[in-house]
Amino acid sequence: MQIQYITGDATTPVGDGNKIIAHTCNDIGAWGAGFVLSISKRWPLPMAEYLKLGRPLRLGTVSLVQVEPSIWVANMIAQRGIRALANVPPIRYNALKHCLEILAREAANLKATIHMPRIGCGLAGGKWASVEPLIREAIPNTKVFVYVVYDLRH
Repeated sequence: MQIQYITGDATTPVGDGNKIIAHTCNDIGAWGAGFVLSISKRWPLPMAEYLKLGRPLRLGTVSLVQVEPSIWVANMIAQRGIRALANVPPIRYNALKHCLEILAREAANLKATIHMPRIGCGLAGGKWASVEPLIREAIPNTKVFVYVVYDLRH
């Protein structure tokens, strides 16, 4: 697996072929801050599908939503709530790893590249030094290419 770091808009994936835009979501059904605002601005369906999921949302699940003929959005449930509790941030690394494993299988099936901001490191409170190794472990397939986008808006 290769990771390429680029600067740009994570909702405008680069390259040809199928693409999956991956991001983390919380388990309480709150959609309205951070990267999801950019997703919602381009496509209403990922939010609608997220809000249709049963409550409570199960950590470690992925909802893959096709938004264009060759673009999908992966809503990955990897955050417990939206605020830190007892100094523990919302990100749940084990759930994120499980989501990334599912994402890797989906990307391989679709022959898709994966595009993401620095998932889990914004409002979820995670550390990139912990997230990047999870990506490398969960997506070992050398045929899956991952773009990590430094989205200057978030």
